[in-house]
Amino acid sequence: MSLMPALPRIPPLWRESRIGLEAAALRRSPVYGGLGVPPGEHRPVLLIPGFMAGDLSLGTMAGWLRRAGYCTHRTGMRANFDCSEEACRRLEARLEHMAERHGERVVIIGQSRGGVFAKALAAHRPDLVQGIVTLGAPVVSQLAVHPLVLAQVGLVSVLGTARVPGMFSVGCLRGRCCERFRASIEGPLPEGVGYVGVYSRSDGVVRWRSCLDPAADELVEVSASHCGMGVNAQAFLAVADALGRFRDDDPLLADDLPRAA
Repeated sequence: MSLMPALPRIPPLWRESRIGLEAAALRRSPVYGGLGVPPGEHRPVLLIPGFMAGDLSLGTMAGWLRRAGYCTHRTGMRANFDCSEEACRRLEARLEHMAERHGERVVIIGQSRGGVFAKALAAHRPDLVQGIVTLGAPVVSQLAVHPLVLAQVGLVSVLGTARVPGMFSVGCLRGRCCERFRASIEGPLPEGVGYVGVYSRSDGVVRWRSCLDPAADELVEVSASHCGMGVNAQAFLAVADALGRFRDDDPLLADDLPRAA
């Protein structure tokens, strides 16, 4: 019997090449045509992209939600690599505006790092957030990613420490800068805020076990690449189910909205 400690399994980065096939399969799927998607009734949804990605990365999902009647909102991010605390402060202001405009709490869908932000925002402001859906988000361990991606994280942190604007620094990762942010993603969310975590064992970027947040109300496994979760039929179905669940669990909405077909 070997006494050597088991090395952590490196995510299969090559599987990220599947994204084109996933996008093609999505467009053929019934869920993309609206089957089983709860009526939006202009409910507000904020979509937060992942690390080094911008709002366009979730454009397919945003269009799908708009066709179902949801009012989707962008973050204004061109590339998600700013200080976590600063980014969440701006997102919180956006949430306040959305909730005031629509007169109800907002659903947040966050991919990868965007999902980590979603949990932090829900923990800070449960009065603004009805529920969150995380897509391949390493909430349990933010740095449990493929070594090549970890190298990119290191490069961004070095540039941020050198005061390149718009990038997180070493202090954000380990120091006092983002202590409040890191504390907010630990433990359960406040009562009344739904939480569905979507993960994939085929994730080529994030170690899938880091997505298994015990605080989630439900963990949904899909067969998807990491980047492909924004164009994956199974992930879309998980989002549709979560939207229905959040609606049904909200006493202010459950009795007034029609059921999905």
